[in-house]
Order: sequence, then structure tokens, then C-alpha cells
Amino acid sequence: MPTEQKTYVNSDLFREALIRQSDVSGLEIRDCWFEERLKIVDCYGRDVYLAGDFGRIVVNDVDVTAYVEAELDRTEPNRVLAREATTADEIRAAWAAIEETWAATVEQARALPEELLHERVDQEWSFIETLRHLLHASDKWLGNPVLEEEEPYHPLGYGPAGEDETGTGLTVDADPSLEEVLEPRLARMATMRELVSKITDADLDRLCARTPVGNDPEADYPVRRCLKVVLAEEAEHHRYAVRDLAVLTADRGV
Repeated sequence: MPTEQKTYVNSDLFREALIRQSDVSGLEIRDCWFEERLKIVDCYGRDVYLAGDFGRIVVNDVDVTAYVEAELDRTEPNRVLAREATTADEIRAAWAAIEETWAATVEQARALPEELLHERVDQEWSFIETLRHLLHASDKWLGNPVLEEEEPYHPLGYGPAGEDETGTGLTVDADPSLEEVLEPRLARMATMRELVSKITDADLDRLCARTPVGNDPEADYPVRRCLKVVLAEEAEHHRYAVRDLAVLTADRGV
């Protein structure tokens, strides 16, 4: 009988911990952070998977940071546009590329059996959950702080870690179809398109009066910062979505 996986949430139990000569098979660390280095030394195994935002990655004394970043940029070129966009023209160009890329991927998804779009790969979000998260990300970083909408959050949004965020009223347990998610998702993308079509460099410097929910209330949030978060979310999650769709279709010969 398999051992039940123990789960630790919002814990500092492992801060400064040392694990030695222990069987850590099946260990998963998700949605965690470390301000100082994380070190794994003299360990043995057949399959190691890392995913996240790491400043530096060293494998067996070889710094692979630049290689990993270059490969990610190669597979998802919009990462570069999102990362480097600072002017109004660059943000416009990045958003146009992101919309074009997502449109092609959504058309691919529409041709697949609906059940595949609800399926998770290795416990990552399904295609539909990814679209729901991007809906929420744009509500959080565009609708609320930049546009100051009275009701910026659509209930089909999906917060970080698949959770609701304080005061947003998300229906996390909803099970919408692709088209049901696309209706508010495409509407929000159109809102972003309209905004960036006429935004100026001076507009980007404006400080937002509202704080994106769940973020530091003491920090400054210029419009540029908020829009760049939307761009980055779109690029990164497109990479995840394409990766998982490839696995799902390959497994079934679709």
C-alpha cells in the first residue's frame, strides 16, 4: 500500500534544515522560496526536475544558468519581448506578438477533445486552468491597479497555487468549458490591446493608486511594472501550456 504523501503549507519547518542519508524519493517542493542558496550535494538519483525562477543554477560545479535561459528564450521567444519591453512601443509590440501566439495555440486546443483540456500533466495546471489563471493575472495587474475598475475580478479566474485571493470572489471549484473561459479571457485581452494601442511613455511612469492583491502594500506600482507582469505571465504560461499539450497529444496519438 503506497505511503500517503505528507503536505506542509506555509511552513518554516525546513528553513536551515540539513537532511542527511535519507530516502527522499518522490519529494516535491512546490510554490516555495529561498532568499539564500539551496544546496543539494553528494546525492544519487535517476530523475531530477527543477522548474522556477532561479537566479543561478549550478549542476556538478557547472554553471548552467545562461544555457537554461537561452533555451527557454529559444522555445518561447515572447519571453524576450516581455522581459525587455520598457517603452510604450516595445510593450505594444510584445502584446501583439503574445496575442498572435496565443491565438494559434487556442485554435490548436479547439481541435482537441474537450476532456484533454481539463487534464493535468504531472500535477501542473490543465490548459483550461492556465487560461483561468491568466484571466486572473490580467484582472489583478491590469483591471485593478491600472484601470481601477469597480469590479475587476471575473469569478472564473484562478489565483496563484489555484487558490482564491482575499476579496477577489473567485469560484475556484468551477469546472468551465473552454468556450466559457475564453469569453472573459478574450474580452480582457481586448481591454489590454485597447490600452496599449494608445499608451505613452509618460503613462507608463504613472504610479497606480491601488496595490495588486497579495502584494506588498508599501511598494510602488507604476503602470509599466504592472503591464510587464501581464506580459511575463502570458509568455511563461504559454510555454507551459504548449509543453503540456504536446505531452497530452503525444500520449494519445492526436
